Amino acid sequence: MSTVDRLTTELTASMKARDAFRTNTLRQVIAAVRAAEKSGTVARELTDEEVQAVLASEVKKRRDTAGIYAGAGADERAANETAEADLIETYLPAAVSDAQLDAVVAAAVAATGATSMRDMGAVMKAATAAAAGLGRVDGKVLSQRVRAALGGPAGR
Repeated sequence: MSTVDRLTTELTASMKARDAFRTNTLRQVIAAVRAAEKSGTVARELTDEEVQAVLASEVKKRRDTAGIYAGAGADERAANETAEADLIETYLPAAVSDAQLDAVVAAAVAATGATSMRDMGAVMKAATAAAAGLGRVDGKVLSQRVRAALGGPAGR
């Protein structure tokens, strides 16, 4: 069952259960997927990987918004955004653990023979390819780990 089919099925179930929070969140996510399908010059059906990229983007948006709300003192809204992000994350593959990420970075550094920050591009390419099969990886975190492994500045 594709991710879109799963979302649609669970939307129907949440509507029958009269779960307003889950229903609204799933409607928003499905709308984001449909908008992504229609973006560009020709409408097309997204692959499961592309759908998961849309979901990851929706999670990131909600986490960022929750941070803004929390900073402004709107704790109830921040909690709602965080709960929506948590719900959407259940439809994404599990995130790669810190230990797995460290192992991927170490292997990429060794495989490329990298010795300085000049080699960061090659290491990032190798690490991204290796981590793709393990699960969901935050590119920013991966970049920070590679930078640290190469002895570069802590991050941007």
